[in-house]
Amino acid sequence: MPGSSFGTLFRITTWGESHGRAVGVVLDGCPAELALTEYDIQKELDRRRPGQSRASTQRTEADRVEILSGIFEGKTTGTPISMLIWNRDADSASYDLLRNRPRPGHADYAYQMKYGLRDHRGGGRSSARETAGRVAAGAVAKKLLQHFGVEVAAFVTELGGIKSRTDSVDLAELRARVEANPIRCPDPNAAMRMMEQLDLVRQEGDSLGGMVTIIARGVPPGLGDPVFDKLDADLAKALMSLGAVKAVEIGAGIGCAGMRGSEMNDPLRMEGGKIGFEGNNAGGILGGISTGMDIVCRIAVKPTPSIAKKQHTVDLAAGMDAEIEIKGRHDPAIPPRMVPVAEAMVAIVLADHLLRQRMSRL
Repeated sequence: MPGSSFGTLFRITTWGESHGRAVGVVLDGCPAELALTEYDIQKELDRRRPGQSRASTQRTEADRVEILSGIFEGKTTGTPISMLIWNRDADSASYDLLRNRPRPGHADYAYQMKYGLRDHRGGGRSSARETAGRVAAGAVAKKLLQHFGVEVAAFVTELGGIKSRTDSVDLAELRARVEANPIRCPDPNAAMRMMEQLDLVRQEGDSLGGMVTIIARGVPPGLGDPVFDKLDADLAKALMSLGAVKAVEIGAGIGCAGMRGSEMNDPLRMEGGKIGFEGNNAGGILGGISTGMDIVCRIAVKPTPSIAKKQHTVDLAAGMDAEIEIKGRHDPAIPPRMVPVAEAMVAIVLADHLLRQRMSRL
């Protein structure tokens, strides 16, 4: 299947299906001698792992990573890093009725029209299970970014219409707040209301959508290119490539449409002999190139399409209208588990552009 690879120098290829034997990723382009262990990968996969709270699906995958290549004596060798995660808790029986009945909101019908054949078990390649490989590769990207003093953190800022308030804090403190509750919202009061709303909606057989914010701090100025390979364009593609993401904002985002130039522009000033900005409506990127300010992205995540409510669809085999009630184990809301996945994709883009920038000038 074309389109399973992403990146230029720091390049990943994910593989596998939701109910196949395993999923995984091959990462090429990571420099040699980067200290890396399975623990570095596992701690990120554990954040994404299903079945950890009532805010996620109850599929209980251990998601233990096996590094098959590219590591020797605790360091990268510069050769492709291949990582595998076995599927242990797939329950395909729940999907038998979906073989000929495409689920509303899912890729089922579109895949059928494109390929004429699809793996109906859990969505196959279109399943969010594919993102385990992205998170594994993102863990390597994060280790590489640490070498350059760059850190990435994401958090839920809205769920089911409930918005959170987030102070500007140290990213380590922000991450601690985020991991303190199953919603992954740094505002504890908003997180409690979000969880109450989620419990209510789940009892009704429905689901919720929301917003996730990603911040990258310590990004040096100069990353990106001014035309087709803009840093914000690559970030948008990376984040839009995630299933359930329907919009991406950088900095002020869609809010800039209602602003004046005098409001949108971030004035420059000298700070201790260095150039800085009075604001960050640009989200850390101007002309497709990083400015050194925090890179701020927001993604709109749609409600989980697999819901228990009865929905209208068609029966492809019979050629007639039909109804569907989706069984199985599904996330009642995607944003909480989207947090480590979004971090991974931003980290992969930044790692790629850092390596590309090192080749762009003497």
